[in-house]
Amino acid sequence: MDLSGKTYVIMGVANKRSIAWGAARALDKMGARLVFTILSERFRKELDKLLVELEGDHDIIVECDVTSDEDVSKAFKEIGEKTDGIDGVLHAIAFADKNELTGGYSETSRDGFKMALDISAYSLTIVSKYAKEIMNENGSIVTMTYLGGERAMPNYNVMGVAKAALDASVRYLAYDLGEQGIRVNAVSAGPIRTLSSSAVGEFKSILKEIEQRAPLKRNVDQLEVGNTVAFLLSELSSGITGEVLHVDSGYHIMA
Repeated sequence: MDLSGKTYVIMGVANKRSIAWGAARALDKMGARLVFTILSERFRKELDKLLVELEGDHDIIVECDVTSDEDVSKAFKEIGEKTDGIDGVLHAIAFADKNELTGGYSETSRDGFKMALDISAYSLTIVSKYAKEIMNENGSIVTMTYLGGERAMPNYNVMGVAKAALDASVRYLAYDLGEQGIRVNAVSAGPIRTLSSSAVGEFKSILKEIEQRAPLKRNVDQLEVGNTVAFLLSELSSGITGEVLHVDSGYHIMA
């Protein structure tokens, strides 16, 4: 797949284990130009170390705090000024206090609920609002979700509720932006060792469960997920919108 001449915004690279980094690697190999957002300047050093591993020269890095409408607006305005418009966005941003990810869901705090839903679900909505203003024809927005938004899973708690809200947001945004030719989809990745997943209680047991019960009898890796993200961002998926595409070795089909 040749994505030369295409420009994509990658949101959510924290380190080399990030799913967003797997997508960046896949898109880079396909010739795409990448724009990265970071939460603050303190994340720039880590990203700079990763960028030397890529084949292309991806020199646009923009600060963007998704909890601030003003910050999101400013970030996409800056991106628009530094590019000729963008062809897609990968939204790979989620957060919940690790104290909310153990024990029972009924113990979720009000503040913890607000924060998880704001950062993990509403952020896609506000990002879409400003991304659409600089989106080229046939643009695509992809977000990262998880099976815990469809089924109750131990210790996932408020993040599962946030992912359920994110999945619903994908459908409503797909309906909203479809007339503008913008597609919105989600990739539901199987469990991967990332900075975020390390906060989920008993995460290692989830990995073992996949190996034992998934049809492919193994876990997926970042690049497999990244290739699927690249497909959904590209025009090869031009007829797909409002979809949640599972990349989890088939685990989601099992009873």
